[in-house]
Amino acid sequence: MTSLWLDRSRPDYSSEFVPSTKVDVVVVGAGVTGIVTALLFARAGRRVALLEARTTGAVTTGNTTGKISLLQGTRLSSIAKKHSPTAVRAYVEANQEGQQWLLDYCAVNSVAVQRETAFSYANGSEGTVALRDEFDAARIAGLDVHWSDTVELPFPVAGAVQLDNQAQFDSVNVLDALLEEFVRIGGKLYEHTRVRAVRGNRHRRSIQTDGGDVEAEIVVIATGTPVLDRGGFFARLEPQRSYAAAFTVPGDVPRGMYLSVDEPSRSIRYVPVDQGELLLIGGNGHPVGRATSPAENVEDLITWTGSAFPGAELTHWWSAQDYRPVNELPYVGQLVPGDRSILIATGYAKWGLTNAVAAALALTAEVAGTPKDWSSIYTTWDWNQISGLPKAALVNGEVAVEMISGWIRPAISRFRNLGDTAEGEGRVVWDRITPSAHCTVDGVTHQVSAVCPHLGGILRWNDAEHSWDCPLHGSRFAADGTLLEGPATSDLT
Repeated sequence: MTSLWLDRSRPDYSSEFVPSTKVDVVVVGAGVTGIVTALLFARAGRRVALLEARTTGAVTTGNTTGKISLLQGTRLSSIAKKHSPTAVRAYVEANQEGQQWLLDYCAVNSVAVQRETAFSYANGSEGTVALRDEFDAARIAGLDVHWSDTVELPFPVAGAVQLDNQAQFDSVNVLDALLEEFVRIGGKLYEHTRVRAVRGNRHRRSIQTDGGDVEAEIVVIATGTPVLDRGGFFARLEPQRSYAAAFTVPGDVPRGMYLSVDEPSRSIRYVPVDQGELLLIGGNGHPVGRATSPAENVEDLITWTGSAFPGAELTHWWSAQDYRPVNELPYVGQLVPGDRSILIATGYAKWGLTNAVAAALALTAEVAGTPKDWSSIYTTWDWNQISGLPKAALVNGEVAVEMISGWIRPAISRFRNLGDTAEGEGRVVWDRITPSAHCTVDGVTHQVSAVCPHLGGILRWNDAEHSWDCPLHGSRFAADGTLLEGPATSDLT
């Protein structure tokens, strides 16, 4: 399972890691947030090390749908329910600046971009109510949106909101362009270098990796969710897994960028390739580790596409992980109040391409002492966080239920003879005094701890990606127990 964007050879900009390196800034995570942040610091003359546990773009950025849009489903109306109109306008201004920076960079560096109209659409009356709310919120925020009852999709819709002159692209193309400049001006990229902890005081930080330590004055945690538990952001984010697939289709592909506001969600766009164009469909999201069968979610997406676009043939499918903040606004700033040496950026709610660049601009401007006018809404600690308390209570209540039920299930199964695991199957069983995870992938049977090393949740088998996923805070592990993404920072034993 490889995304359309990552299914090719790429230039290698990584250096050999040298322990005890001393730099000004360490950026952890090489997606859009991390790479743009690292580049901006390097442009300002700072010595910068960019650390990536896997490879650049391996997690969310390399698995995105590639939309660079200010029309973001029902994002604005969701924010408006918890925040003032001023905050919603500031969010739009931040995304506008992030979008423009990214598009300007693409233009200067010859990264292909397609300018198209973005549409949020509803399939039925319930979706129309949400769509009207989004239309109103977008208008109040200053976006020149229009209502439409007809679109170019091959199925009827109940209504759509459109915003002209938005954009889409291949997200990995821009990553490689950013990395080329970053390395050329003196930045250092270290792939396959996982950060385990950050120690030291506010004047000098020691970043501990599996290859040795790095020292820096400033640390930016630009991973999907912060890999440091200080600040408790794992309890303020809801991890979501969603799916995407690319298809060849006979005839024309819709030119606009579409996103349904109904459930299950459907994201639709075209992708130019050497042989013509592909159709990209996304959707079927769910909280990480809580789907009965992720494989069924993927199959449903493929089946729906074949029905809506007869003759569609699958070329790629993949998935991505995103984090929705409980108060609806991204968290960008200090990990803990009063400590400017460790900064974070997270909580883009599936709209990372514009928000990630805005976060990078906000962080680097704050360090330089020239904060952005709109950056007050990109904050980690202020009274506005109170608006997220009801949602936080709900999210963490669900986490508590998952924690309890996760331990009960294998305790019950200990009294049954379950036999060996079949190919592609995984299950949790009680092994002596603790649950263990058993699975068989490519003919190899693995047995690892079923207990997430983050906060002790019991993992669930992801039958689509053959991984062990934590239903508490979204950590994921390969079949053999290797950590794929946090907030956990260690493999399964």
